[in-house]
Amino acid sequence: MGYELTGKLIAKYDTVQRSGTFKTREFVVEKTEDIGGRTITNYIKFQSVQDKTTIIDKVNVGDDIKVHFNIKGSKWEKEGRINYITNLDAWRIEQVLQPGTAKPATDNEYLEPLDTFSATPPDAIDDLPF
Repeated sequence: MGYELTGKLIAKYDTVQRSGTFKTREFVVEKTEDIGGRTITNYIKFQSVQDKTTIIDKVNVGDDIKVHFNIKGSKWEKEGRINYITNLDAWRIEQVLQPGTAKPATDNEYLEPLDTFSATPPDAIDDLPF
């Protein structure tokens, strides 16, 4: 099950190589809500893993973004002590535009070209002589 959260990107950190085959990257989103005349601000730290560590590169600190993520939890035991760990694993990020702002350049990683209507690569389409 996937979740979404919209807020302002306030920090992004370097990728950390955890082992020879595993890497992570963290970033923080500020979520502000007005509840009953009070402004409540929360700071949510996300992580991205493996090939998703680069998804944060296309946005800047200060941008409003929508984060698509999964919640993952694990149990950790050591020397008779038990600890539970929860991670918010981001797998997609979208820039949120404010009304009246220009649309940014598209990221072809997620969008199909407008001149095609199938998943067939352009070089695989036959050019018929008629």
